[in-house]
Amino acid sequence: MHKLVFHLAPRMAKHCKISVAMVADEESVQRSYTRSCILKVDGYSRAKALLKNDEYLTSPPFSVGGHDWAVTYYPNGSELCPDYISIFLHLRSARAEDVKANFTFSLLDENGEPVPSYTRNHGTHTFSRKAPNWGNHNLMKKAKLERSEHLRDDCLTIRCDVTVMKEILGEEETRASPHDLHQHLGDLLKSKDAADLTFQVGGEIFPAHRCVLAARSSVFKAELLGAMEESSSSAIKIYDMEPDVFKALLHFIYTDKVSPVIDVAMASHLLVAADRYNIGSLKQICEEKLCCHIDSNMVATSLAIAEQHGFPRLKEACLLFLASPPNLEAMMTSNGYEHLKSSCPSVLKEIIAQILPAEWNAAKDIIMSI
Repeated sequence: MHKLVFHLAPRMAKHCKISVAMVADEESVQRSYTRSCILKVDGYSRAKALLKNDEYLTSPPFSVGGHDWAVTYYPNGSELCPDYISIFLHLRSARAEDVKANFTFSLLDENGEPVPSYTRNHGTHTFSRKAPNWGNHNLMKKAKLERSEHLRDDCLTIRCDVTVMKEILGEEETRASPHDLHQHLGDLLKSKDAADLTFQVGGEIFPAHRCVLAARSSVFKAELLGAMEESSSSAIKIYDMEPDVFKALLHFIYTDKVSPVIDVAMASHLLVAADRYNIGSLKQICEEKLCCHIDSNMVATSLAIAEQHGFPRLKEACLLFLASPPNLEAMMTSNGYEHLKSSCPSVLKEIIAQILPAEWNAAKDIIMSI
C-alpha cells in the first residue's frame, strides 16, 4: 500500500492548508472493484474555526472501478445537521451514468481499527450526474468526538471503503470476452508473426503490425496509413524516447495493460509517450499513477510535464502538495527544480501566489502579472 500526502482544498477558505494522508489499493473480484482510502485530517480545530456550516474540504480524486471519486468533509456539518461532522462520497467522472457503489465511512482509533459506534455502511447507491453525492449529514457529533480519545493531537482519521459494482454483460458479450482479444494480440506482438514494419529506438529494433497501431492510435493512423513519409516505409526511427519506454508503449497498445510494478519515473516517460501518440487510456493510467505518488523528489518533474503537456489533474495535485512550505523547500533542492524553473516559470508564480495569505490578493495579482 502506498502512502500519499496531499492538501485538501477548501471551497470557501482557500488559505486553510490541512494535510491528508490517503492509502489506496484496488482489488477486483468477480462482480466488483474495491478500494480503501484513509483520510487523515490534521488540524481539526483549525478547519472547524475557519469553515462555516455547509462549507467543506474536498479530497484529491481517486479511482475505483474506472471512475474518479472524491470525499467532501464538512467540519461544521451541513445545513441539516450543524452540530455534527458531515461527510460525503462524490462521483467526479463527468460522463458517468448510473454507477452503483457500496461505501462505508469509519472513524479509526489509535490502532487504526474502525470505531463501531462511528462506522456507517450505506449499502448500495446509484451515483449519476443528477445525484453525484451520497453520505452522512450526521456521521458524528462534534461535542462528543471532542470529548473522546479518538481525536488525537487535533487529528481526525477516517477510512472510506468503496465498492463499485461491475456492469453485467449480456449473454452474447460474455461469450466473446475482450480479455481474450488482448491476450491474443499480446501473443502476436511476442511472436512477431506477420509483422510488417519495424521501429528503431535508441539502437533497438521492435517489429510491429501497422494495422494494430493504426487502430489504437490516431497519430499512428495518420503516420502509417496517411500521406506522411512513414506510410510508405517499413523501417521507422523514433527519436527522443528510450527503448524501454517504447517497449512499454507497444505492450499497452497490444494488451491494454501496464506492468503492475511500473515506477514513477517510467510513468512520467510513458505519460509523455501516450500524449505524443494520443493514447487516452494510457494517459489516464499514468496520470493517476503520478497523482498518487507525489513526493519532493518527483514533484518538479511531474509539474513540468503537467504544464507542458496539458494535464490539469496532475498539475492540481502537484500544486496542492507544494502548498506546504516544507514540501516546497524540499522540491527546490530536487534534480527537477532547475528544469521546472527554466521551462515553466509561470508555474512558479502560481506556487508563490497560492501560498500567500488570502488578504494579500494585491500581491498575488502583481506576481501573476510579472
